[in-house]
Amino acid sequence: MKIRSIFLRNERMIAYLQIVIGCVLGAAAYPMFLVPNAIAPGGLTGIATILNVLFKTPVGTVSLLMNIPLFIIGYRSMGHVFAFRSLVATILFSLLIDWLPVPVVTSNTLLGSLFGGILMGVGLGLILRGGATSGGSDMVARMVHMHFQHISVGAFLFFIDFCVVLAAGFCINAESALYAFISIYAASRVIDMVVQGFDRQKACYIITAYTETVKNRLMSELGRGMTILSAHGGYKGEERPVLLCIVSAQEVSRLKTVVQMEDERAFVFITDAYEVLGEGFRDWKEHV
Repeated sequence: MKIRSIFLRNERMIAYLQIVIGCVLGAAAYPMFLVPNAIAPGGLTGIATILNVLFKTPVGTVSLLMNIPLFIIGYRSMGHVFAFRSLVATILFSLLIDWLPVPVVTSNTLLGSLFGGILMGVGLGLILRGGATSGGSDMVARMVHMHFQHISVGAFLFFIDFCVVLAAGFCINAESALYAFISIYAASRVIDMVVQGFDRQKACYIITAYTETVKNRLMSELGRGMTILSAHGGYKGEERPVLLCIVSAQEVSRLKTVVQMEDERAFVFITDAYEVLGEGFRDWKEHV
């Protein structure tokens, strides 16, 4: 029990460290890149950015004020740990947008949208890895999905971001809206990279007439474990074992070479494998 409590305490510390670093990086994107170039990258902070351009109101403070009623409404739909971490992240993220003493890096709108999106993506990705959200449209999407199951969270998030960017096009100018799309795309790609990790693993499925030979060579030469799945051919109905092997992206070429050497008529298909945990890959203790 003592070891378990130490592990849980360390897990919480790592989670909050990721949230704090994520808030600092994500918030810094606004005064450094986004706000000076009038880029509103979706969500409530995007609305706050539009208001900043029109009325010179502080982005972080306005964003926080808009988030408060959402937290009150959506608290019951979230777990206590997730809700508390998200509350911490939302307050810290919003306040740091106004308080961080960082300089404007560029007045070039294209560079601002691209690097602002990248920096924001790193920050939001770390917040998500810490088991939280920065509030805003994420929370609205979750609440809508609870009442309307046929509307996915991702679809509603896209709808909100699209409406905010469209509003930026009307309230600021059309170019700002186009640059905002660049920022949103860059942020979404980076968020995926941070949340899923930078290491890319591949799940390789192999159907061959020389199952044992291929299995033994791959296990000895790649040092990877192997799983044999039972399957049946759709045409003849014959039993066809399928080898499943998880390898790193760098090992795929070697795997294909081994399979080709043993059976040129083998059938292989390879897919991305996200968040591979266990022996030979990411340790469970690193999973927060």
